[in-house]
Amino acid sequence: MIRTYLDNAATSWPKPPAVYQAVDHYQREVGAAVGRGVYGEAIAAQEIVEHARRAVAQWIGAREARQIAFALNGTDALNIALHGALAEGGHVVTTLAEHNSVLRPLTTLEEQGRIEVTRIGCDAAGVVDPDAIRRALRPTTRVVAVVHASNVTGALQPAAEIGAVARAHGALFLLDAAQTVGEIPFNVEALNVDLLAAPGHKGLLGPLGTGFLYIRPGVEQQIGPLRQGGTGTHSDRDRQPDEMPEKYEAGNLNVPGIAGLGAGIRWLAVQGVAALRQRAIARTGMLIDGLSSIKGIRIYGPHAPEARVAVVSITLAGYDPQELAATLDAAFRVQVRAGLHCAPLMHRSLGTLATGGTVRFSLGPLNTDEDVRVAISAVAEVAAQASVV
Repeated sequence: MIRTYLDNAATSWPKPPAVYQAVDHYQREVGAAVGRGVYGEAIAAQEIVEHARRAVAQWIGAREARQIAFALNGTDALNIALHGALAEGGHVVTTLAEHNSVLRPLTTLEEQGRIEVTRIGCDAAGVVDPDAIRRALRPTTRVVAVVHASNVTGALQPAAEIGAVARAHGALFLLDAAQTVGEIPFNVEALNVDLLAAPGHKGLLGPLGTGFLYIRPGVEQQIGPLRQGGTGTHSDRDRQPDEMPEKYEAGNLNVPGIAGLGAGIRWLAVQGVAALRQRAIARTGMLIDGLSSIKGIRIYGPHAPEARVAVVSITLAGYDPQELAATLDAAFRVQVRAGLHCAPLMHRSLGTLATGGTVRFSLGPLNTDEDVRVAISAVAEVAAQASVV
């Protein structure tokens, strides 16, 4: 039975062939570390990393590639931003829509007595009101941290408006772009972003173990490094360099992963972000319309596909989410995510926390219309059997 993979919000699969080829080429033909030698392969490794850094910067609309620091993953990038910005304490405004990659660092700092946190609610579709952010600001507000699109409801937040509110107040605006970078047109300056964290293995189609943190020029002076260690630069000093991006890139970089990330972005660039977005909207609309016609299904988040990314969460009356997901895989090889999706406050807001969360379908650029039809048919058959029982 053919596998229908619809869990791209967790990690994209399959990758474009060029991604596999780039990783294999590095592993077999290059193999050297970055910044640790002047021989040919070490220089080639450096070129791979810097090419990927420029590709990330161009994709998100950053002026300078050096403002991109590679991280272990999106969670690591968020931790660098939060722990660095809040080293001296302060007040944080965030939302109930956040992933645990934001919730847990903030809760840790809060329990240590180092910060205070205000968590803003959202409407029934999972959208946050910028005015609610504005009303929550205090003189001590240091960071406004918001997820760009919920990994549960898919709802896109009004990031530019929230960023403008934060900037007018003098707070840093941290945007978690885990579900948006790679799918929608992106410009950090238009969004008023000071800090942007994202994984490389989701919308950007790179391998697992990749991510990055964008830091607006000048803001790095306010963000201390999370780790210290070798960078291949200023090796005569026992202090971490202050320069970007070495300030945040202690230890050997994941060059094979970064090579694949660069290849993923190049593939996306050839496709064109506008075209990719339109295809995602069309297939998301197709999925929502098809699932909406099935008795017993409830869909969460905005109905309009233009107001969300290609993430659709559902519940089916009479079915536990884990049971439904397991049935879809076992009987139809349709692979989706079930549970709380590491966003417990979002599920509490939706009323799905106590019932085990939702079943989440998430599309990627390599999914097809046929994948969507297969998924709808599979859910319809399960629902029909449930109604008979």
